[in-house]
Amino acid sequence: MSENPDRSAGASLEAPAKGHGSRVFIAGMVLLTTVFLALGTWQVQRLFWKLDLIERVEARVNAPAVPTPAEADWPSFKPDEQEYRHVTASGRLLHDKETLVQAVTERGAGFWVVTPLAEADGTTILINRGFVPSERRDPATRAEGQTPGDVTITGLLRLTEPGGAFLRSNDPAGNRWYSRDITAIAKVRGLRRVAPYFIDADGTANPGGYPVGGLTVVHFRNSHLAYIFTWYALAVMTIVVTVALRRRRLV
Repeated sequence: MSENPDRSAGASLEAPAKGHGSRVFIAGMVLLTTVFLALGTWQVQRLFWKLDLIERVEARVNAPAVPTPAEADWPSFKPDEQEYRHVTASGRLLHDKETLVQAVTERGAGFWVVTPLAEADGTTILINRGFVPSERRDPATRAEGQTPGDVTITGLLRLTEPGGAFLRSNDPAGNRWYSRDITAIAKVRGLRRVAPYFIDADGTANPGGYPVGGLTVVHFRNSHLAYIFTWYALAVMTIVVTVALRRRRLV
């Protein structure tokens, strides 16, 4: 008996359709694998960049203190090459122009005491002298720490923090500060010739114990190794699934 012509025609149409679908599926899986491999390789590059950054910053932090960049060098100031550099500066602290910036530290909630340092050449550097708890926000409660005369500050060079903190904007008019915004603080306090950086003072004790310096946290989040494993694992899984389906002739 001859083969059913309708069934034969259906089979002949189904085979090309299945072959086309298989090619599309494989092409998609190859593309997906390529994307995963590219992302994994990019994370490898990011990992080495982050490790180099951490090494460079640690070298700056632990190096002997050097003078801060002079006013003549401010136009060519390169933040990425200067942040966390161990520096020193001398001058007179303008305690009547201090600014309290809200802070949460290992000692709890309170404020950073940011005070202008007037240098002999007429320039000004903002100094984060350290932390005070809320009950010490009034300078009268820490009068011993309002050091008079010429002082020398040693610490880490930091970069401006414009605008405010997450979901909290600085309110200069209301004297409420959530970040150490150099430009805004200088404007409100009437400061001139202000350096484009500030200094986090080191842990040298202030008279009376406040402010408490040396609380700078130097930490860089480094999750690149986990991302590398994730992307390369997804690439391997994609290859395994594709091979398994091909062997079972499902695609």
